[in-house]
Formats: sequence, structure tokens, C-alpha cells
Amino acid sequence: MGTVRAGRAVSAALLAAALIALAGCGSDDDKDDKKVGGATPPVGAGASAPAADAKPLKGTVTVFAAASLTETFTALGKQFESAHPGVTVKFNYLGSSALAASINQGAPADVFASADEKNMKLVTDAKSADGRPAAFAKNTLQIAVAPGNPKNIKSLADLKQDGLKVAQCAPQVPCGAAAKTALDAAGVKFTPSTLEQDVKAALTKLTLGEVDAALVYRTDVKAAGAKVVGVDFPESAQAVNTYPIVPLAKAPNTDAAKAFVAYVLSEPGRTALTTAGFQTP
Repeated sequence: MGTVRAGRAVSAALLAAALIALAGCGSDDDKDDKKVGGATPPVGAGASAPAADAKPLKGTVTVFAAASLTETFTALGKQFESAHPGVTVKFNYLGSSALAASINQGAPADVFASADEKNMKLVTDAKSADGRPAAFAKNTLQIAVAPGNPKNIKSLADLKQDGLKVAQCAPQVPCGAAAKTALDAAGVKFTPSTLEQDVKAALTKLTLGEVDAALVYRTDVKAAGAKVVGVDFPESAQAVNTYPIVPLAKAPNTDAAKAFVAYVLSEPGRTALTTAGFQTP
């Protein structure tokens, strides 16, 4: 009886070993099948794989942008919408100081593009930004005058002429702060006829004939076309504004916000900005 039992035990052991071996072969076959059917991507192919599986962007992305970016960002917004059919881009163009205050007070926005670093710092200090802002452009000032330059303005000193009406941005607005820096560098002091809350408003005063000159960005002079003429002055080199952009911490549409910022920083964004007269940062 003991011999029979031993034989049975050996047979059972051999059967178990065979089953384990078969299971192992099946496991290897399954792995091979997975490699063939689900082709493991080669090194370097991983970057394109997420794009194929990525969910398309959708919804509205709201961009708070400095007024001087109006024409350029509006065009970029249309390009972005074409690249992402499920997205609508809405803009709020104002002076950067007003935009920063609105963001810190909880206004719903996805992206902030400021015309200077000072107002961007107000947003980052308040923890309202999502990540570190990226500089995407620079801008300088010109004296905008009527076509033909009827007052013969050639320098900042000429803005002191008796009876001359000049529009500037308010000092808390980036274009106003830049104007003060340039005027201080030139040693020129005068009282502007009006202080506006953004650069477009200052330029509008000129195009409406309410003032004789306006201290504005050269990009706004270019955007105005034949309506105005720009007068360069050397002190503008000492009042260069750097433009930063950042997605916001409480962005309702985080994915689209980051994608729009990336688009502004991309080659199409740089091309649009330089074409409009902005300098590279």
C-alpha cells in the first residue's frame, strides 16, 4: 500500500508540474500577443502617443489682456479657435492695473496678459496665478500726432509748448508709468490735458481731435494706420515695458488656459507680435 501511494504521489506531482509549465507558456504567449496587438511604442514615440489620446479642448477661455494687445490677441484668438474648434476665446481688454485688481477680487478669468511686470506681480503675490509668468513681448513709446504733424513735434521737450494739449495714460497704468520714466529721463515736466485708464483711450483722444499729441505705445500707433503719425524720441529706450502672461489659479477652463498661453509663446504667436511692432523679450 505504501508503494502504491508513493507512486500516486509522484504521478500527481508530475501532473502539477506539467500544468504549471503549460500555464507559464500560456502566460508568455499572452505577453507576446499583447506586444503585437498593443505594440509597445519605441523610445521617442511616447511624445506623440498622448496627443492621439488627448481629449480635445472645449468650452470658453477668458483672457484678461492689456489694451495694447487688442489687435494682436484678437487675431491670435481667431487662430486658436481654428486650431481648436471646440473652444471660444473671449477677451477683456483694459489697463493692466484694472485687470490685476479685478483678478485679485475674484473675477472669473483663465489667462492674464499684462503690459508690465509690476501689475503681474500684484497677481502673483496674491497667489492668483497658476505657475510662473512667461515674458512674451516688449514695447516702447512714441509720441502720436495727427497726420502731417501740424504742431511740428519732434521731441518730448516740444510737448511743453504753450497751449499744446497732450493725452497720457494714468500713472498706475503701464503706459503711464513708462511715460513718466521717459519724461524724467528727458528732464521734461508738463501737465497733461487728460490722464486715461488705458492706452487706447489716450490714442482715441488724439484721433477725435481733442488733443494735439498722445504718449502711447508704438504698436498702437502702427495699429491706427493712417489716422496718426509716430514721433520717436531717444528716451523711449529707458522706458521699455516687458509683457508677461500666465494662466490663472482659479481658471474655469484650466486646459484651454494653458493651451492659449502656449500658443502665444509659440512661433505663430511670436510672428503675430513682431508683425504688430512688438519686440521679442
